[in-house]
Amino acid sequence: MSFMSVLTRDEAQSRAQLLDVHRYTIELDLTTGDETFESSTVIRFAARANGDTFVELRPATLHSVTLDGEPLDPETLDDNRLSLENLTAGDHELRVRASMRYSRTGEGMHRFTDPTDGETYLYTQLFMEDVQRVFAAFDQPDLKSVFELTVKAPEAWTVLANGITEHLGEGRWQAAPTPLISTYLVAVAAGPWHSVRTEHHGLPFGLHCRRSLAPHLDADADELLEITQQCYDRYHEKFEEPYPFDSYDQAFVPEFNAGAMENPGLVTFRDEFVYRSAVTDTERQTRAMVIAHEMAHMWFGDLVTLQWWDDIWLNESFAEYMGYQTLTEATRFTDTWTEFGVVRKAWGYDADQRPSTHPVAPENVDDTASALLNFDGISYAKGASALRQLVTWLGEKDFLAGINTHFARHRFANATLADFIDSLAAHTDRDVHAWADAWLRTTGVDTLTPTLDGSNGDHTLTIAHHGSRPHRVAAGLYDLDLADEGSLTLRERLEVDIPQSAPQPIGKRPALVLLNDGDLTYTKVRFDPTSFETVRTSLSGLPDPLTRAVVWNALRDAVRDGDLAPTAYLDAARAHLPKETDLALVQGVLAFASAQVADRYITPEQRPAAVATLSALCRDLIRRTEDGDHPGLRLIAVRHFIDGAAHPDTIAAWLADGTVPGGPELDPDLRWRVLARLAVLGATDERAIAAELDRDPSATGQEGAARCRAALPDADAKRTAWAAMFDDDTLSNYLFTATAQGFWQPEQADLVADYVPRFYQDAVTLAARRGPAIAEAAGRWAFPAHAVAPDTLRLGEACLADADPIPALRRKLVDQLDDLARALRVRGA
Repeated sequence: MSFMSVLTRDEAQSRAQLLDVHRYTIELDLTTGDETFESSTVIRFAARANGDTFVELRPATLHSVTLDGEPLDPETLDDNRLSLENLTAGDHELRVRASMRYSRTGEGMHRFTDPTDGETYLYTQLFMEDVQRVFAAFDQPDLKSVFELTVKAPEAWTVLANGITEHLGEGRWQAAPTPLISTYLVAVAAGPWHSVRTEHHGLPFGLHCRRSLAPHLDADADELLEITQQCYDRYHEKFEEPYPFDSYDQAFVPEFNAGAMENPGLVTFRDEFVYRSAVTDTERQTRAMVIAHEMAHMWFGDLVTLQWWDDIWLNESFAEYMGYQTLTEATRFTDTWTEFGVVRKAWGYDADQRPSTHPVAPENVDDTASALLNFDGISYAKGASALRQLVTWLGEKDFLAGINTHFARHRFANATLADFIDSLAAHTDRDVHAWADAWLRTTGVDTLTPTLDGSNGDHTLTIAHHGSRPHRVAAGLYDLDLADEGSLTLRERLEVDIPQSAPQPIGKRPALVLLNDGDLTYTKVRFDPTSFETVRTSLSGLPDPLTRAVVWNALRDAVRDGDLAPTAYLDAARAHLPKETDLALVQGVLAFASAQVADRYITPEQRPAAVATLSALCRDLIRRTEDGDHPGLRLIAVRHFIDGAAHPDTIAAWLADGTVPGGPELDPDLRWRVLARLAVLGATDERAIAAELDRDPSATGQEGAARCRAALPDADAKRTAWAAMFDDDTLSNYLFTATAQGFWQPEQADLVADYVPRFYQDAVTLAARRGPAIAEAAGRWAFPAHAVAPDTLRLGEACLADADPIPALRRKLVDQLDDLARALRVRGA
């Protein structure tokens, strides 16, 4: 398979100067077989001057091309580009007819057959440059156009699109023409969908999923629609520009690579958000945040779109910030910033300390392949943190005034960072341009460290600032509560501008000084010695979960930087998590403690003791929740107890009984989780896996079985799993990921040792063959992360130097190898 030429910024700018694109009329025939579909496109455009350009498409077969009625030779298609030469100034019409391949990797037109009932579903994911897998297009974000789609599908199917669709009979569907939108935002979803429909303020709203998930969608439909409507109403209070499209459908689609995609009028979500099994309220909050995030994109991203991919942060950071803030203001989920602090922000901090870091607003995005690498914790979490700090510094009133000016100036058009900053600057006397240079054009994480001087009741606070950005932070001063041992009370929260002009008088020495209390800026914080001792003994006594999140993040950063022993982090978790009430904090701390501390940051000799500590902690949480008052906390503890079980007896008994004593009953997720751990421990076999798959033949069950089979401590099982991932291209993106998740296990290091050197060359070959989505999955999930050894690092560095992996895999390897080097440093410290 040849991979398409990437579009450069220079090429896009030249084409945008030459062309105005008026309308796409697209006909898709989805009834022509399992491998390909028919795509016919008419593009009406104008050239501003005489010149040459090209259109992109990536067909299985290009049948015919005509330009202004004159045929062009299909053989002139070069890779994914069809040249349009000798254009004259004026109007033109291009007609392209082709057969296009269905995808099994979540790129282009993805095709999925549900193993539960045999029904087939199709949906598009056209982000960045995948529209050319579906129809011919001038594929860049600043050539917006009207799109008019007609789709032929099997008679029993429903077709969804960006606009309201009408069934014309005999399987033909017509979608209402869109307003001006970018090529990457066109969307189609076709299949025998189960749908829940309503209206809100006269606008059609819909929820859609596979038929086999219908009972689960119906059970949550009221919650999903309520969240959607609450966000919609709140955005209309914030934004002067009304919702710009004719309907709002949310389709939960199978094997989706992202969390969701902001297609105007038809947002697509991964259908794991239709919960088959028990989830925590924090997981429901995460789903609600994704709903809020994608709806924010209807304005920032869809109505006003980036001009080129260097400003992807303008889309994602804004939607990330607005999603969390709006959820807090408009829904029952009022503590969303705690989850942001302990989960999303950690993602940003990690990404910003790797060699692959980049500014929030980079200036060197020269082509689409480079742009695709910037969908990371910097463009989402760091950018959202920067916007939160901007609102703190600027004030929400002026911030929203600038946003509304931005929408009014650039509606249904494109805008740049400079345009955004100009819109904000119109409503404030503050130097927003200087702020943007300091925050958006720089890399890395600042660090703030407190120093206290004085005696008795006369102390001052000085904040050492390692870094370059200005910050407005709160410094929380906490005293021990003498009436309630172990509790801390907030004496005062000081607002401090960094760099600090002078030491701050604080009176009596507090037990704890916490910088960035409230988590309103993006920085690492450290503790003075007295404050650290207070954290060690009384962390769980802090009254506010967001405050505790800042402390846990500080401990996490200290471990990663080699300033705090990993075992000290485990000790803190053991001491304070049994008293924790916030689900996001419990989940975030346990995830770091198990996946990073126990599996990577301590030596193999220390690991059994670490796993035992975490198991004891989970047992404490399970005992604490026996009264049934904290089902989410109990579920988290049960999951982590299963995942870390060192012996099979207890969890095998749970599986045999179908329940944890005292609850919960083992739903499909917990059953597969137990079976996967039993597989790792060598306490189950193929017969048991096959029996469980008979019990749950769903798509999730297929993934569970693949994960279990790859996890068996058997040489034949490992050979089979490796061949499925790297030699056979039939695995879908999700089945590839499930197999990779099962393959590497710390307990099986000796068994899989020979595969560590094989990974690099096999991954390079696979990525070149199957493309960016599988490359990303291979780099993320199939990497031997457990093999924390200098040889693993050396092999990886040689691969980067000599093997020329495609950009998506190279980026994942750079990040994984840096994490590996960090783990080695932490062990050495």
